[in-house]
Amino acid sequence: MSETPALQVVRGLLERGGLSPALDFLNRRVRHRFTAVYRLESGVMRNVAIVDKQRDVIPDHLKAVPFETSFCQFVLRDGFFRYHGLRDDRLEGHPYKGVVESYVGLPLADGDAQLVGTFCHFDFPPLPVSDEEFEFMQQVAKVLPDYLP
Repeated sequence: MSETPALQVVRGLLERGGLSPALDFLNRRVRHRFTAVYRLESGVMRNVAIVDKQRDVIPDHLKAVPFETSFCQFVLRDGFFRYHGLRDDRLEGHPYKGVVESYVGLPLADGDAQLVGTFCHFDFPPLPVSDEEFEFMQQVAKVLPDYLP
């Protein structure tokens, strides 16, 4: 199956400039403020690359998130996580409930099919991602692991 033009753009950006320009392109496709890649390392989700639409300094609490308080835990357990302000029992007692109201993430697996991290869009207000964009994210998630540092 041939790649879509948008996936070809992502692959070209990854090959020429790495994660940051590719995440910038992906971030411009959605309304979410943040687009990021996290790697699982010793019980912590460490940010590998992140884009902020507002171009602010990224706060430390977004650079390293304990796995058990991350939304990434749901991505790695369930194969994806889509949340945009709706009631979700998985978030009962979660420290980011009511803070991050939009999150859509997918797992990243290495060549041996080992889960190594996540690719996600997130924001503070509730913002949905269309089914078409989610399908595109799934395609991107298959390409990204080859370009992780």
